[in-house]
Amino acid sequence: MNLKHIILGFAIAGSAMVAGCNSVIDIEPEFVLDGSQRFKSLADYEFSLTGTYALFRSTSYFGNASGPAAAFSTMPDMMSDNLTETQESLANYRQLVNWDYAADNGAIEGLWTAAYRIIAQANITLRDIDTFADEDRGRYNRIKGQALAIRAYVHFDLLRYFATDLTRSSTALGIPYKLSFNTDNIARSTVAQSWDGIFTDLAEAKMLLEDTDKTINASANYTNRSNIDAITIDAILARAYLYSGQYTEAATAATSVIEEIPLASRTAFQGIWRDENIGRSEVIWSIPFNAGEGTPGTNVYFPNGNRSSFRPSMEVLGQFDPVEDVRYTSYFQTVGNRLVVSKYLGKGNLRDGIVNFKVIRVAEMYLIRAEANANQSGGDINALTDLNALRLARINGYLPVILAGDNLKAAIAEERRKELFVEGHRFFDLKRTDRALERSDCGTAFTSCALAPDNRAWAWPIPINEISANDLINQENQNPGY
Repeated sequence: MNLKHIILGFAIAGSAMVAGCNSVIDIEPEFVLDGSQRFKSLADYEFSLTGTYALFRSTSYFGNASGPAAAFSTMPDMMSDNLTETQESLANYRQLVNWDYAADNGAIEGLWTAAYRIIAQANITLRDIDTFADEDRGRYNRIKGQALAIRAYVHFDLLRYFATDLTRSSTALGIPYKLSFNTDNIARSTVAQSWDGIFTDLAEAKMLLEDTDKTINASANYTNRSNIDAITIDAILARAYLYSGQYTEAATAATSVIEEIPLASRTAFQGIWRDENIGRSEVIWSIPFNAGEGTPGTNVYFPNGNRSSFRPSMEVLGQFDPVEDVRYTSYFQTVGNRLVVSKYLGKGNLRDGIVNFKVIRVAEMYLIRAEANANQSGGDINALTDLNALRLARINGYLPVILAGDNLKAAIAEERRKELFVEGHRFFDLKRTDRALERSDCGTAFTSCALAPDNRAWAWPIPINEISANDLINQENQNPGY
């Protein structure tokens, strides 16, 4: 993407305009500006790491605004059958939610920019840090491990949107895996090579974060686990292994997390979404949002203006028990004469949409382990145990069921849809399992109601400005159909 002027969001220092003609993959975080500065202490690296985390609040990543994509908070649900666009919508996302996008789509370009901006800042945090390893080994491990994990995680997120095939050994084109901060153009790796980079970075990150100078997430309030620690690495690994079809590894990684963090009780569950102190349970990693830092869900329901741009689809609502399932009253509220998505209403009793975004919860680990076991010979019993355990934690008076085979897999998929509603999973869950997307509740604003498994729209196009600026990514390397 060739941006003549890029506002770089290193939030700690402010923002600045940077001129240049390189692709977005090579953009410079403003902390270094011309790329010539070098950090002089681990304190400098720590400052850079803080700024790297701040970039996750971008309105194109986990944050929300009227124009950008909100790509990994609510957009995957808006693009799926979980939500239905309403007449209250301002139609800012009409091309995305109707899968009618092209290589010049501004929201897709915004996500590409936001993601490689985080990667660039992570690589700045990693540049030459090894020369300070003996200054304070524990602090060095803590900073480098988190920067490596962030780099891996963002590349994984990019792969979810831009790869046509997510299996571990796929030779299809993946994404450019940027391992250093420089101005060199870089080509698209294969999916297999992209996974290599992700798993290599995560393996080193885990090793480093098991030996740090202090506890990374020391707060007793688990809704405030805002940094990546060794437990988070296992959770990211579990998600990545599931996506890549490595089921044994996915189950093992998920188990490591489940053994450390319990599910929230039914009485504590609602507090998660209000950022109340629920103790040591449920949340593995969250991105904090405070006043002036944006919101994670207002493009679905904007509480300040009481605008419901997207409502829960009747199909997904029908899967919840509205009386006994604590998720129903945690995720939905009746406002006026309509049911709205209230999952991101605000902190405590506030209704301003400013609340932390929960990137990974332990409930997902139960679902990952269940799905992984259900896809392995002899794994149905363990899969069923996890499914029943999660339902028991959410549904009052729940009676365990007995399922096997395809019926069990279908139940696990349904539970993922319910549990992870509007947390950025549904579109990707359908994509990675090669299922059709069919909106039985298409409403009156959607113009597209079905997406076949072989449709080009499952993979976003590489932005045209990246192709124009990067001589190693040309139209021949574009995703099919664009």
